[in-house]
Amino acid sequence: MNTVFTRSNKLNQVSYEIRGPILKEVKRLEAENQKITRLNIGSPASFGLFAPDTVVDDIKNNITRAQAQAYCDSNGIEQARAAIVRYYQRKGVRNIDIDDVFTGNGVSELIMLVMQALLNNGDEVLVPAPDYPLWTGSVNFCQGKPVHYLCDESADWMPDVRDIERKITANTKAIVIINPNNPTGAVYSRDCLEQLVHLAEKHRLIIFSDEIYDKILYDGEKHISPASMTEDTLVVTLSGLSKSHRMAGFRTGWMVLSGNREMAQDYIEGLILLSSMRLCSNVPSQYAICSALDGYQCINDLVKPGGRLYQQRETAWRLLNEIPGVSCTKPRGAFYLFPRLDMEHFGLKDDRQFALDLLREKRILIVQGTGFNWFQPDHFRLVALMEPEGLTKAITDIEDFLSTYHQ
Repeated sequence: MNTVFTRSNKLNQVSYEIRGPILKEVKRLEAENQKITRLNIGSPASFGLFAPDTVVDDIKNNITRAQAQAYCDSNGIEQARAAIVRYYQRKGVRNIDIDDVFTGNGVSELIMLVMQALLNNGDEVLVPAPDYPLWTGSVNFCQGKPVHYLCDESADWMPDVRDIERKITANTKAIVIINPNNPTGAVYSRDCLEQLVHLAEKHRLIIFSDEIYDKILYDGEKHISPASMTEDTLVVTLSGLSKSHRMAGFRTGWMVLSGNREMAQDYIEGLILLSSMRLCSNVPSQYAICSALDGYQCINDLVKPGGRLYQQRETAWRLLNEIPGVSCTKPRGAFYLFPRLDMEHFGLKDDRQFALDLLREKRILIVQGTGFNWFQPDHFRLVALMEPEGLTKAITDIEDFLSTYHQ
């Protein structure tokens, strides 16, 4: 009798459309030597935006030291954690030290870790819609229940605080804040964040603050960390070097615990346990953290007027809004756009099919909006990392495709 192994039931509600089923079609087309314009993943180095030489040199210069060290402390090497503490102190976060810092193999590993340590069956976590889908996937994998709160497109994609409060129950354990937001590019105002923090304090919720894009800001926007706004509830701030320092493949991330640790001592012990079980994060890449956070911030040159990221955002936003049946709120941070498609104009019923049709006809790969847990099949995410000339061609091709498209 043949034994058939099936996947765990824990995966039944887990999806990650950014690298989802449409990639099978991409691989088929590429096997036929078709060139695909990949506008689906926010990986700066894939578009010629490389890590600063000084930061990479720090890794090279410490390779021998890293080899001699072997496994480091489960929380990370001391000098890296000290640099992270200094960084958040400059952002106004109080009463933190190196014991509050955990380094990770990118933020992705840490998102899974914080959910594994927290959730029991049926525990609820408030997650934005649209969201970065790893948050929803991790909650589902850990047997929790993601409860999606609305971000309001008509209000520059700010979270709808009234919608959030209506969805808080006795089972709600935490709220996820993604700011700057992926996929919308929204940067939350102080007033919005104060309301979110107040809700968390009122209902005794942990705040998970995903701040991986906190340095990628346009038009004079300022990033505010919720951790700088409260001492009355636990805040877990997550960030890293993959986006601001173009180091996605180096897998250099961290999380910082701040605020009211007394309410979560047992949870913190769980984080320590899980962190210890994976021994430690990538040691060589941790040597990049000091110079990355304390040194010259070349990202500022890329996001100011005339800078490459700024120009790419301007180009993409302008061209998308010129397409009949398409509208796009201007992103204030990150390097994504989340345009809206007029459902009636295009007869939209299935946005994954839309993405597949675009891929087959124009060889352009985007991610459909429902892949970010948006409620309607009327959006898609476009990565604006390609240089303006290539971006212009890609969006012109999208316009040509849409000129005759109807489901």
